[in-house]
Amino acid sequence: MKSIVWTKYGSPDVLQLKDVEKPTIKANEVLIKIHAASANPLDWHIMRGAPFLARLEFGLQKPKINRLGADIAGTVEAVGENVTQFKVGDEVFGEKFEHGLGSFSEYIAVSESSLALKPPNLSFEQAAAVPIAALTALQGLRKGQIRSGQKVLINGASGGVGTFAVQIAKSFAAEVTGVCSTRNLDLLRSIGADHVVDYTKEDFTKGEQQYDLIFDAVGNRSVADLKRALTPTGICVIAGFTTLPRLFEHMIIGPIVSRISSQEIAMMETVATNQDDLFSLRELLKARKLIPVIDSCYSLSDTAEAIRYLETGHARGKVVITVA
Repeated sequence: MKSIVWTKYGSPDVLQLKDVEKPTIKANEVLIKIHAASANPLDWHIMRGAPFLARLEFGLQKPKINRLGADIAGTVEAVGENVTQFKVGDEVFGEKFEHGLGSFSEYIAVSESSLALKPPNLSFEQAAAVPIAALTALQGLRKGQIRSGQKVLINGASGGVGTFAVQIAKSFAAEVTGVCSTRNLDLLRSIGADHVVDYTKEDFTKGEQQYDLIFDAVGNRSVADLKRALTPTGICVIAGFTTLPRLFEHMIIGPIVSRISSQEIAMMETVATNQDDLFSLRELLKARKLIPVIDSCYSLSDTAEAIRYLETGHARGKVVITVA
């Protein structure tokens, strides 16, 4: 089978399309013929070994793994003897992050607990856009204790995670403000944002409006900025980072603020594989309360270009890899 393989840290040029052995499945796994996958920031961070701290997990001098890609959408081709939820021919979507990567391939073996049936109203490309980004948004908003009627701000609202966060926050009946650049204002309105802020013209941390919950998918603002934009008992959940100094500030100063004040500024943990959350997302997708926003699709052979584009930070929604 064909798969994207890499053996050293570096730019997208290190990614190669090669013939590799088709995976075998364990008793609790299913073999999936992949029709589509999607690229996430975690792919290029792992690919580059950046920040350097990531190499403590993935290998100091060279990567311990040689595959990338976490999001999956495809058809079940075989099932292990202990699998009870799926059968051959089922169309499924899910992710393989906590148990290894490898979805930039024609086939993949995945635990059944990391999958859900694909909503019938979604294409494989749309389904592949969902798992990591939407799980990050859902779990981040829950960490922020989102409730009906709250004023919620999404920083980085036009990106892969942000577009899901806007819609999921609306499904909780929150009043949602999205922050993005000028060209994406109409996009945010189209997916349900009640208010939009053009960061090229306005700084949301310097206005009079304060928010009960800020979900920061970018991680580019100081702790002081975020505190100023929160209500006295507001919560900010940070799910991204831009520079190491800012990352360390959020990791060190954020918890201090949370201990000594009634506000909370917290870094989000790595997205957790959670089948119940996948089921929740599936229901939102079926009800069309959640619609994947896809910027562009690339072929498997053009995965390096897809990652290169994602690294620019200008993608509107998700970047998808069409496999078969």
